[in-house]
Amino acid sequence: MIPFDYAAPATVEEAVALLAEKNGQAKILAGGTDILVQLREGLRRAELVVDVKKIPELTDLNYSPETGLVLGAAVPCYRIYENAAVAAAYPALADATRIVGGWQIQSRASVGGNLCNASPAGDTIPPLIVYDVVCRIAGPKGLREVSAAEFCAAPGRNVLEPGELLISLAFPPVAPHSGSAYQRFIPRNEMDIAVAGAASWVQLDPAGKTIEKARIALAAVSPKPVYAEEASVWLAGKPANEESFAHAGELAKKVAVPIDDMRGTREYRVHLASVLTRRTLADAVKRAT
Repeated sequence: MIPFDYAAPATVEEAVALLAEKNGQAKILAGGTDILVQLREGLRRAELVVDVKKIPELTDLNYSPETGLVLGAAVPCYRIYENAAVAAAYPALADATRIVGGWQIQSRASVGGNLCNASPAGDTIPPLIVYDVVCRIAGPKGLREVSAAEFCAAPGRNVLEPGELLISLAFPPVAPHSGSAYQRFIPRNEMDIAVAGAASWVQLDPAGKTIEKARIALAAVSPKPVYAEEASVWLAGKPANEESFAHAGELAKKVAVPIDDMRGTREYRVHLASVLTRRTLADAVKRAT
């Protein structure tokens, strides 16, 4: 590992100043489960590593039914699924955080860090997309907001400019008669990278028979986690049944442009996109009712 300097600022302003001073040569440490491995293996270089875990805004988790969830970018995964109110309100997020590595990783890894790492197979990113999460970013020019669907730019790349850091993720309040789910397919039983993943969110009519709104997002089937817009829009007004789920799965797989690798072929990943969409829609509807 190439030597680097270390700093642990206590405020967002201090962190921004340190990052801006290095003009892209500083890296952020939240949980460290990605960046430390990347630095050790020479996949990334840093003159300075900025530890953000002492900044209150990045480690706060605030939830209320009226205002929704504000999740600090450095909050570790286990704090989400162990919080009964949050897990019940945002079940797709709980699904994803429970399967990020093993429990040792979950005690360190954060949803914000997973998002910033911008892996096409990032498990927690599709739930952020289907919840229409807003990413709050601080930088030398002040604060700005970006939707989770637009945050990842390419494999390993996000929209953060030099000097910027992700502060928090803002989830809207839970809509009535709504539910969500996330599933992935992996070769092993646990601690593996997704061959494909899908998250679905639905809002039903009061009778629980018709889908009023839906959002579907896929992982590991394109250069970045992707929102399946056509399938999501098509579901509005459709019956909440297996026939609708199956057709939405066929529409969702149209956004899949995967690669062949050791974990799966392109054809297999496209097939999985449809299957996982169908399954997560069924689970989301079940949870909504």
